[in-house]
Amino acid sequence: MEQGAQPFDFGRKVDPKTFEKLIQDGYEVDPSKYLKEGWDVFKSRPGEFIAFSVIIFVVFGLFSRLDFIGPLATTAIASPLFAGFIIVIFMLFKGREVQFGDFFKGFNYFLPLVLAGIVSGILIGIGFVLVLLPGIYLAVSYLFVSMLIIDYRMEFWQAMETSRQIVTKNWFSLFVFFLVLLVVNLLGMLALGIGILVTMPLSICSICVAYRDIVGLHEAGELTT
Repeated sequence: MEQGAQPFDFGRKVDPKTFEKLIQDGYEVDPSKYLKEGWDVFKSRPGEFIAFSVIIFVVFGLFSRLDFIGPLATTAIASPLFAGFIIVIFMLFKGREVQFGDFFKGFNYFLPLVLAGIVSGILIGIGFVLVLLPGIYLAVSYLFVSMLIIDYRMEFWQAMETSRQIVTKNWFSLFVFFLVLLVVNLLGMLALGIGILVTMPLSICSICVAYRDIVGLHEAGELTT
C-alpha cells in the first residue's frame, strides 16, 4: 500500500506491464482456500472486524434517515469505509501492528475509491438493465478494484480495467467464488441479520486472500501507519 496517499489525489498511472504476465499466463482459483484463510484472518481480530462492521451499519442507518442527501452521502462514504477492511487486512498480511484507527484510513484514498464506486455501479446497473449477463460479468470483473487502488495507489479507471482484465482470464472460477460469498452473506442475513456482522468482514478477508494469491501484494508499497 503506497505511502503518501491523499483523499483528493486522483491516484496514479501504473505501468501496464506490471500485470502483463499474469493476464497472459493466467492463474488457478481455489475458493475453499480463500475462505479458509479468510476465516483465519478474521479470527485474528474478530472483535475489531465486528465492531467496525457495526459502525458501518450505524452510519448507513443514520444517513438513510436523511431525505435527499442521505443516498448521496452513503454512496460517497461506502467505498472508503469498506476499504478500511482492506487496509487492515493488508497490514496483517505484512505483519504490521494494527490499531482500530487504521480501519478509517480508506478515506486517504477517497477520490479514486468514490469514482470507482460510482462509475462501476453505473456500468453494472446499465448491464443489468439492458441485458442481464453483462451486469453479472462486470460485477465479478471489478472484484479487485479497491485492492488495486489501495495497493498501488492506482487511478480509478485503470484499476477498473486492470481488475476486469485479470478476472476475465479465469472469470467463471471467480464467479463461483463470488456466488459462494453471496450465499455466505445470505446465510448471515438469515441469522436474525446479526450474522452479517461476521460474514461481511469474512467475505472481504477472503477476497483479499484471493487478491494476494492471484495478483500478489505490491512489494514496493509501504503500509501507512
